[in-house]
Amino acid sequence: MAAGKPDKEAKAAAKAARKAQSKERRQQIWQAFQMQRKEDKLLLPLMIGAVVITALVLFGIGFLFGLQWFLLPLGLLLGLLFAFIIFGRRVQKSVYGKAEGQAGAAAWVLDNLQGKWRVSNGIAATTQLDAVHRVIGLPGVIFVGEGSPQRLRSLLAQEKKRTARIVGDTPIYDVVIGNDEGQVPLKELQRYLTKLPRNIDTKRIDLIEGRLSALSSRGGPAMPKGPMPGNAKMRGMQRTIRRR
Repeated sequence: MAAGKPDKEAKAAAKAARKAQSKERRQQIWQAFQMQRKEDKLLLPLMIGAVVITALVLFGIGFLFGLQWFLLPLGLLLGLLFAFIIFGRRVQKSVYGKAEGQAGAAAWVLDNLQGKWRVSNGIAATTQLDAVHRVIGLPGVIFVGEGSPQRLRSLLAQEKKRTARIVGDTPIYDVVIGNDEGQVPLKELQRYLTKLPRNIDTKRIDLIEGRLSALSSRGGPAMPKGPMPGNAKMRGMQRTIRRR
């Protein structure tokens, strides 16, 4: 009996923790919805339209086969799913819109990468807050620059030269954040990275990371953690939405 009591207490504690986390996620989503609704006048019409149209379509299909009352609840559920997807994407678009052009925006995006990525932000920088960030992943080594393309050119060249001596024949990529030709828009950075070819495996990633960690960081101004310190809640909300 004594041995079973700690198990019951542990299970109860775990259950309470899950309930607390679930409540926190719901609160974050509700806060995100309220913030987005105030800024985005199309949000509610689009979400309601998704529910109504999906329900009507499935109701109409069901009517042809005498299954309209069976398919109507399914249509409502699918409509709610589509509405939630619309909500998440518009929140993400809003967040990226606010982040674009701000110092540290690329670093913020890289911090939200999911998967086998090793990110080192601000490995090189200028006093004007131009910065180069390093990402190690299955494609190899990727340098991401944000700031003035002219000033970034020399920073990227230096980092690529230093790194090439250490990583051997591992592919090295570089990208500059921006909306001009040859640049990658901030909102497309994650997609760009995930579409790069897979050239190395996880063991190679660990090896390269260990070697590059020995490189000393260049001096320069401290880069901000993210582009929107006043909107830290929005960042957490975006992560919550993506996990659901």
